[in-house]
Amino acid sequence: MSSHTVVPVLTIDGPSGSGKGTISRNVALHLGWHYLDSGALYRATGLAAAWESIDLSDEDAVADCARRASIRFQPMPLTESGADGGEPRVIVNGVDATDDLRTETAGGAASAIAALPAVRAALVDLQKSFRRLPGLVADGRDMGTVIFPDASPKVFLTASADERARRRYKQLKDKGVSVTLNGLLGEILARDERDANRAVAPLVPAADAVVIDTTGLGIEAVVRRVLDLLPAR
Repeated sequence: MSSHTVVPVLTIDGPSGSGKGTISRNVALHLGWHYLDSGALYRATGLAAAWESIDLSDEDAVADCARRASIRFQPMPLTESGADGGEPRVIVNGVDATDDLRTETAGGAASAIAALPAVRAALVDLQKSFRRLPGLVADGRDMGTVIFPDASPKVFLTASADERARRRYKQLKDKGVSVTLNGLLGEILARDERDANRAVAPLVPAADAVVIDTTGLGIEAVVRRVLDLLPAR
C-alpha cells in the first residue's frame, strides 16, 4: 500500500446498548470493509488480566498485560440468506473467549480499565492496525474523537436507557444468562455516568459526528441511514 493511500474509515460510537455493534457489522458487510469492535479489545484485556490475577486498579500491570495479549477476531460466516452471521469470535491468547466477553462482569471490567490512561495508550496502536484497504468500520466510544479523528463520516448512535436495557436483557436472555431488567438498567446508567465523566476520552459525540437516535428503529432502517451518509461509491 502506498504511503499516499488514505484508507477510508467510518466510525460508529455510542453508549452500551445503542446498537453500534450490530449496525457496524452490517454496514461493514454492505461495504465489504474490515470491522473493528474496539470494546471487545478492552473486554479482552480485562479478561486476560483476570486470568493473570492482576488487580484491575493496577494501571501499569494492566497496561503491560494489554501490550502482551494476543487478541484477534474470527468473523462468522454469512447466513444462507447472505445476512450478518453474528458477532465475530474473539480469540484471546489462543482461547475462544467470546462468551466470557459478553457478560456484564466483563463489560464492567472493560469500562473500569478504559478509564486508565496507560491502558488506553497501550491499545491505540492495536486499534489503528485494523485500518486496512478497502476500508474500516470501527465501533466504540472514542473512535471518532481519539483513534480515527480524520474519519469521515462519523456516526454517534444513542437510544433511551430503558430501550438499551431492554435490548441487553433480550440479548443475554437469548444466551441463557440470568439477569434482571432493573439490574441491567442500573448498570447501564452507572456505566453511562462513568464513561461520560472519565478524564481520558470521555464518551461524547465528535464535533462533526452525525447523531442518530435508534430508539424504536429497526436494524435495517439504521443501517440505511448510515450508508446514506457515505459518498456515492
